[in-house]
Amino acid sequence: MNRAEKTKAGVPQKRYDRTMRSCFASYVVQAVVNNFAPLLFVTFHERFGIPLSKITLLVTFNFLLQLLIDAASVKFLDRIGYRAAAVLANVCAGVGLAMLAILPGRTADPFAALLIAVTVMALGGGLLEVVISPIVEACPSDGKERAMSMLHSFYCWGHVGVVLLSTLFFAAFGLDNWRIMAGIWAALPLVVAVSFLNVPIERLLGEGERGMRLAELAKSKVFWLMFAAMLCSGAGEQSVSQWASVLAEKGLGVSKALGDLTGPMLFAICMGMARLLYGKFGDRIPLRSFMLGSCGLCVFAYLVIGLAPVPALGLIGCGICGFSVGIFWPGTLSLTSAALPRGGTALFCLLALAGDLGCSAGPTLAGMVSSAFGDNIRMGILAAVLFPALLMLCIWRQKRVVARERGK
Repeated sequence: MNRAEKTKAGVPQKRYDRTMRSCFASYVVQAVVNNFAPLLFVTFHERFGIPLSKITLLVTFNFLLQLLIDAASVKFLDRIGYRAAAVLANVCAGVGLAMLAILPGRTADPFAALLIAVTVMALGGGLLEVVISPIVEACPSDGKERAMSMLHSFYCWGHVGVVLLSTLFFAAFGLDNWRIMAGIWAALPLVVAVSFLNVPIERLLGEGERGMRLAELAKSKVFWLMFAAMLCSGAGEQSVSQWASVLAEKGLGVSKALGDLTGPMLFAICMGMARLLYGKFGDRIPLRSFMLGSCGLCVFAYLVIGLAPVPALGLIGCGICGFSVGIFWPGTLSLTSAALPRGGTALFCLLALAGDLGCSAGPTLAGMVSSAFGDNIRMGILAAVLFPALLMLCIWRQKRVVARERGK
C-alpha cells in the first residue's frame, strides 16, 4: 500500500467506499421517509375517514419535529457518536415505516396511529439529516465537495424512485395493498442500519481537538453569513419545489394526479442531475464559481416562471430551477466546513436547522404573496426570487469575510 492510499487512521482508502455507500443509501432512506406517506394521504382520507385538514397536520408535525432534532443534536450528537446515531436513525426510519403499515386500522383512532408512525419516522429522518453529512465530510478524501454533492444527489434519486416504484406497485397490485409497499420500504433502512455497524467512521476533528462552542460560532461573522446562505439555499429550493405540481398542471393541462407526479419528479430529476454532474466533474470547476453561476441561473428560472406569457414555459423554468438549486445545499455545507474547519458537529447541526427553516420560509412567502394577488402562484414565486439573489450575495461576500476574520 503506498502512502497516498492511507488515511489518518491507517485504513486503506477503499474501505471508506463502504462508508460512503451506507451514507448514500441513508439519503435514499430519508427520501422514503419524506415522500412515501404523502402518496397515501388520499387513501388515509378515504379508508379511515380522516379529514384532510388533520392529515395535512402530519406534514407540519414531521417538519417541526425535524427542526427540534436539528437543534437538539447540537448537544447530544457528539456524546452518542456518529455510528450510534446513524444506526439509530435508520432503525427509527424502518420501525416508523413498519408502524405505518401495521398500526392504522388496528387502533381505535387511526389518526393517532399515523401520528405515532410519523413521529418515529421523523426522528429517523431528522437524525439522518444531521449525522450523515458530517460522516461524509470526515471521510478521508481529496474531493470532499464532490462527495458532498454526490451524497445529496441520492436524495433526489430516492425521491424519484419512491414515487415511481410505489406508483407502479399500486397500479399493478392496487391501493388495497399499500401496507405491503410500506413493509417493503421499511426493510431498506433496517439493512442500512446493519451496514453501519462495521464500516470505518472518522470524526470531523482529530484526537484531542475541540470543536467550536456555540458561543464561538455566535461571535463568527463567517458563521452568520453562511447560516443566512443555508437558509436561502433551503428557501430557494423549496419555493418552487412545493409548487411544482401546480406548474405542471397549468403548463401541461393535465389532471392534478398527473401534475403531482410530473412537476415534482421533473424538479427532482433536474436537481439530481446537477448534483451528480458536480460529483463527477467538480474537480474541474471551483465550487464557489459553480455556486455563483447556479445562483444566476436560478434567478433567471424564477423570472421565467413568474413572467413567461405561456404556461408551458413556466414548467420549463421549473426544470431549470431544479438544476440550478442542485448545488445550493451541499455546496453551502462544503464552503462553510472549509471556512470553519473547527466548526465540528455543532456547525452541521446548525446548518441543517438553517436549511430547514429556509424550506419553510420559502414556500410560506410564495404562498402569502400568491394569496395577496388572488392565488396567483406565479406572483408568489416571482417574490421568492429574493432568496437566490440573497444567496448569490452571501457567496460573493464569503471569501472576503473569511479572509477578514482569519486576519484578526
